[in-house]
Formats: sequence, structure tokens, C-alpha cells
Amino acid sequence: MRRLLALSLSLLLLSLSACALFPSRDPLHINVVGIEPLQSQELEVRFAVKLRVQNPNETAIAYNGVALDLEVNGRPLASGVSDQSGSIPRFSEAVIVVPVSISAFTVLRQTLGLSQTQTLDNLPYVLRGKLAGGAFGTMRFVDRGKLSLPGSISGTW
Repeated sequence: MRRLLALSLSLLLLSLSACALFPSRDPLHINVVGIEPLQSQELEVRFAVKLRVQNPNETAIAYNGVALDLEVNGRPLASGVSDQSGSIPRFSEAVIVVPVSISAFTVLRQTLGLSQTQTLDNLPYVLRGKLAGGAFGTMRFVDRGKLSLPGSISGTW
């Protein structure tokens, strides 16, 4: 019984010290910096979403995949994935481009959800995503804001 207790205590201490071996990281700063149209199919619209990823950490961040989900006005609008890989050096930044798709039915649902007094400008958006980096390296992020459509009176992207 004493051996079992000693073994359990040893495993507990070993697991706690193993957590200290993993460096703590500050969260990445990720913002949408651009959206460009891509070639689309019949019942979908495609865009390239440009994300600026800032790494405020002392070590490089390696990634091997990106996934995005975009909500506008509280409703799902677009999603996209990319298998691109790369590394963001310490105290540095990079722009990552991810293609996203919007189905015609989603656009219709979004349009029907707008009141007659609402415009497409200044609608709230939430972008959720993740940078894949292995079992312990996947980093999730959220960016929130208001859409400012190109050519509108109140501003630009």
C-alpha cells in the first residue's frame, strides 16, 4: 500500500513538473486586414480573407493549417480552411490568406434577417478560427468588429 501511495505521489509530482517544461505563451493578436473576391461557382461566393497574425512571444510559432468561421449580425455566413504551413518568428507578424465560401442560401438567409432599416454597413461580425500546430500547439482566436464596406460613406475596410 505504501509503495502504491509513493508511486502515485511520484507520478503526480512528475506530471506537475512536466507542465513547467512547456513554455507559457501570450495569446496571438489576429485581425482581419482585407477581403478580396475569388473565382466562384454557381451557388456560392468565395473570398480570400487576409489575417494579420502578430506573435508577441519570445519563440517562433509554427502552424500547419488554418480554419475560419465568420458570423455576421449573429448568424453564420462563411467558413474556410487552408492546409498552408509556416512559422511566425518571435516578436514578428505575418499575413495569412484563407479562402472562405458563402453559399447563395446563406446570403439569402442573411438578407432576410435584416430589418428594412438596416444596411449592410456597420453590421457586427465575429471571426473564430484556429491555427493548427500539433497536439499542444493549436491556437484558437476570435476577432470582433463592425463591417465597413468599401465605398460606403462611413468608411472603408
